[in-house]
Amino acid sequence: MKLTIERGALLRSLQHAQGVIERRTTIPILSNVLLNADGATLSLTATDMDIAIVERVPCTVAQPGATTVPAQTLFDVVRKLPDGAELEIASGGEQNQLMVRCGRSRISLATLPSEDFPVMSEGDLPHAFVIDAKALREIIDRTRFAMSSEETRYYLNGVYMHPADGEDGAKLRIVATDGHRLARVEMALPEGAAEMPGVIVPRKTVGEVRKLIDDGEEEVAITLSDTKIRVAVESTVLTSKLIDGTFPDYDRVIPFANDKTLQVDPRNFAKAVDLVSTIATEKTRAIKLSLDNGSLVLSASSPEAGSAEEQLEVEYADGPLEIGFNSRYLLDIAQLIGEDGARFMLSDGASPTLVHDNADPGALYVLMPMRV
Repeated sequence: MKLTIERGALLRSLQHAQGVIERRTTIPILSNVLLNADGATLSLTATDMDIAIVERVPCTVAQPGATTVPAQTLFDVVRKLPDGAELEIASGGEQNQLMVRCGRSRISLATLPSEDFPVMSEGDLPHAFVIDAKALREIIDRTRFAMSSEETRYYLNGVYMHPADGEDGAKLRIVATDGHRLARVEMALPEGAAEMPGVIVPRKTVGEVRKLIDDGEEEVAITLSDTKIRVAVESTVLTSKLIDGTFPDYDRVIPFANDKTLQVDPRNFAKAVDLVSTIATEKTRAIKLSLDNGSLVLSASSPEAGSAEEQLEVEYADGPLEIGFNSRYLLDIAQLIGEDGARFMLSDGASPTLVHDNADPGALYVLMPMRV
């Protein structure tokens, strides 16, 4: 294999490969990236056997071929070479190493045979639809904070995606919960998604897809079955296994009957929560919200740090109420809500609270209260 490639293009592809590779693997070849040069393209493949990513980068191929090389090492090498540089990459020779040349730099890397690199089979993916990258970014950003990371509740370690009936037609609904909070976002159902099964997309896959669409405006093609999902963005294809489990009936925990309404400016509210939570106990991060007509008092105290209190003018006219929340959870939601404000629907100090984004009727959040 022998080729010439622009340093920036290779670096971007290696960054995507980096996220997929499992750093603590005991199988050496899973730490490697597969390089395959053919035609005018270098194809890079990385996998941890649950997720696989294939990215194609334009290059000048003098001699086609394939090999695998440690992804972290190659990434570090390319990252430290000058911006805009042209890299010469060649493999083969008696010691079968990969040689990277750039100006006066010569770096030789150990390789493993490309034939030993595992292939993750996709199987049949009967459901296909397209989502705008901007819309998918918003969906991920509004839900992934609520995913669980508990190994025992593995079925919560991702986002649940399924078709649903909304108030104004069919929707694609995305839900995440960790048992303490819930995020639910919906959008118009894309063409081709009506018959898809409900699927749980793993946390790691959600993160890697978000990186792929970080700043693009392109369309994202999604194909899936009940066990696998494939996401294609321009010249990159990511394939992942889905979580084999049953997502809980989340509608049962959404408190649509709450009758007390609190309207807040999310920016001022977030600043107040952030300030008061500085004093909150590190273990619970609990802060108290004390409501009375037109007034909200946020307070926290801890034996080690002292106490803090801040008062805000708010729209509230439903009588005195005290309720406690994890401040981190409150901040996560407040920072997602736009300038049109947030509407908290409350019942009492021991019941779940429903939070609406005034600018987006398709987004809602549920917060479980805490004792303070």
